[in-house]
Amino acid sequence: MAPGEIPGADADLGLDLSSDIQGILTALQQVRKKAKTDGQKKNEEILNSVKSDILSLADEAKLKSDKERQTLLKAATKLAKECEASLKAEATKYQSIYEKFCKEREDHLRSYEDTFSKFEEGKEALLTRLEQQRKKEKTLVSDLQKSCSDKIAAAEEQVKKKSQEDKSFTMLRKTLGSFFEDIED
Repeated sequence: MAPGEIPGADADLGLDLSSDIQGILTALQQVRKKAKTDGQKKNEEILNSVKSDILSLADEAKLKSDKERQTLLKAATKLAKECEASLKAEATKYQSIYEKFCKEREDHLRSYEDTFSKFEEGKEALLTRLEQQRKKEKTLVSDLQKSCSDKIAAAEEQVKKKSQEDKSFTMLRKTLGSFFEDIED
């Protein structure tokens, strides 16, 4: 049995039916192609519509952006002119102050040098006094050390003497103690 044949039908009927089915299949394919073509046309129409909407939006955005740029450019130009005028005024003030400073600078430098000179003289006098004070302190410390050494030596001598006296006294007591013991016996 061939594809497209109906089982149990006669061969003529089968051929007619087969050609009818083939015709129907061909018609369905044409309908499908047409639907596909119509779908593509519809998609193209949608895409073209979206494309024109996007281009329109882009043109509007560009116009708006150009207007905003022009507004910003005008504002920047105005600000630059104001800034330039302000800078010129400040430069004039600065020049005036600078010239005044230059005139007074010599007086200030002279005053500075006088002050520095007085400071140096005062510093030298203080250094001299400091050196004298150090010498006095060294002498005082040396004298104090000598005095302390003498007192320590005298104290050691007294302790030594007392220690010898204590030993002599202990010896005397022992001697007297043994003497009295001998007398009692």
